[in-house]
Amino acid sequence: MRHGHPLSRLPFRIAVDTSPLRESRDYRLLTAGGLVTGLGTQAGLVALPYQVYVITRSPALTGLLGLVELVPLVTASLFAGALADRFDRRKLLLACQVALVAVASGLAVAAFAGRPPVWLLYALAGAAAGSSAVERVTRASIVPNVVGRNQLRAALSFTFGMYQVAMVAGPALGGVLIAQLGIGAAYTTDAVSCLGMVAAASAMSAQRPAGGAHEPFVRSIRSGLGFVRRSQALVGSFAIDLAAMTFGMPRALFPVLSLTLYHAGASGTGFLFASVSAGATVAALTTGWLEHARWLGRVVLGAVAVWGLAIAAAGTASAIVPAAILFAVAGAADSVSAVCRSTISQTLTPDSVRGRMSSVFSLVVASGPRLGDVEAGAVASAATPRFSVASGGLACVASVGIVAALFPALARYDGRTARPIEPAARAALREAA
Repeated sequence: MRHGHPLSRLPFRIAVDTSPLRESRDYRLLTAGGLVTGLGTQAGLVALPYQVYVITRSPALTGLLGLVELVPLVTASLFAGALADRFDRRKLLLACQVALVAVASGLAVAAFAGRPPVWLLYALAGAAAGSSAVERVTRASIVPNVVGRNQLRAALSFTFGMYQVAMVAGPALGGVLIAQLGIGAAYTTDAVSCLGMVAAASAMSAQRPAGGAHEPFVRSIRSGLGFVRRSQALVGSFAIDLAAMTFGMPRALFPVLSLTLYHAGASGTGFLFASVSAGATVAALTTGWLEHARWLGRVVLGAVAVWGLAIAAAGTASAIVPAAILFAVAGAADSVSAVCRSTISQTLTPDSVRGRMSSVFSLVVASGPRLGDVEAGAVASAATPRFSVASGGLACVASVGIVAALFPALARYDGRTARPIEPAARAALREAA
């Protein structure tokens, strides 16, 4: 086959561009630290709902974890954005690890001590959600400043791909640790893994945000929200993800499905968590074709529709393997949506408000699944787990048409002409003043 044949170039169009790893030391460090820390975090995230369900045997109380985590997540995300826009983001990243180690250690001690009260698990879950929110916002604010503008899509794709690798291996690791060594081992792994990000952040260069004088703290939060509100493409991308995760993310039911329907125990729970991320990983690492995609908003809408249809079909599966395959398809669709939404938000946002925009992005990404936990648990308690999964997927599909109608700017987003919205950012600052 000649080199010039179109098929000979196909792998390079599909595989994600890894040049940001080769050319940016800080990006390499951030990616490696995030991968190590992410493995432990995901192992801990499997342990928590599994432990609550084993203690309570209640889908509703397991789903309530999402509601308990929501308030600290919202509060911490908003404050994290303002902090990331005024302080060295590298130092914020280091401070987050201290909090995450403390929370994971508390969960480990409680697990090793015996049968902890559910209220304690809820309290520690809330603390973990708040600390993780600050870390996510800070890391997201760093990425665009350590790679070139022409490498942003590739860097965001690879970052999301590595996050999904952690979400594949982490839940599987968590399931094995719980089955072989107990729940406390999963939490201990979570605490130790934070050292990965500590080492990476310590070796990075300073990550000070752009801009000079800062507004008063609370006013700066209002300014960031005002900036987001002025861009209908941004709001639409947030709305579609919130709808998809609230209705179509049945992760709170994975322990219920594994234990009561598929009879696969802790390992099956980890398998279901990992299946979503397995599909997402493959998709994220093969998003080279997105580098030249123009209408990213339309890609988002189509990907969310595929997500919903796959989740609805998974609700009809009677065995764990077909269900896992469908969850993997859903994960792949979500990965495409996430890369496109990240590109839209980071492209439209100047560095002076990047932390606050990232806080809203993180808030949506993290709160959607937690609202989904509550929705899935409530519907499963009122009907059946299967009905909860299937109906949620169909509701997700319906939301695509609603969001497209309410926010037409999302479908009109043009990747070739999009630039940071500097005038809108300044107007938002003046309005808040």
